Amino acid sequence: MSDANDPGAAALSPTSSREGSGLRWLPVAGAVIVLDQIVKAWVVAELKPYQPHHILPVLDFNLMFNTGAAWSFLADASGWQRGAFIALASFVSIAIVVWMSRLKSRSQGLLACSLAFILGGALGNMIDRVRLGHVVDFIFPHWNNHFFPAFNVADSSITIGAALLLLDALRDSRRGSSNT
Repeated sequence: MSDANDPGAAALSPTSSREGSGLRWLPVAGAVIVLDQIVKAWVVAELKPYQPHHILPVLDFNLMFNTGAAWSFLADASGWQRGAFIALASFVSIAIVVWMSRLKSRSQGLLACSLAFILGGALGNMIDRVRLGHVVDFIFPHWNNHFFPAFNVADSSITIGAALLLLDALRDSRRGSSNT
């Protein structure tokens, strides 16, 4: 049995350091990855590529395959971009996990949560690139003849994470200005 008053015992416990860090939010990233992959598998099984299914007057489900990045950036490149995007997603994911490990789960929970959403989205799309050579997109918003690029659950998660990151920064800046 370890003594709760012994600081050395806490340092040796594998869960004690993780419980206090932002890594407590990793299950959010895992849930995003699972949801993203399940939805994409369903969409690929049920929809024919490039045949829109009208959901709302401003929204279609339209199965598309993106070899590029956001907004099909570099989609027309010769193929080198796949490895580059996989490497970039790997590097960013590792950096996010390291950052999360240095956060305090209670006082920096919003920041850790935002990073978990970004991590889950990045890994969801990276899995597509590794397995399929492209990212599966299907959510296709539009207004009359104006079209927004198609996206997916992983992209939505990255957007939610970025919004939470901005909210955390705004909250921190307000706390900082009230302390001066």
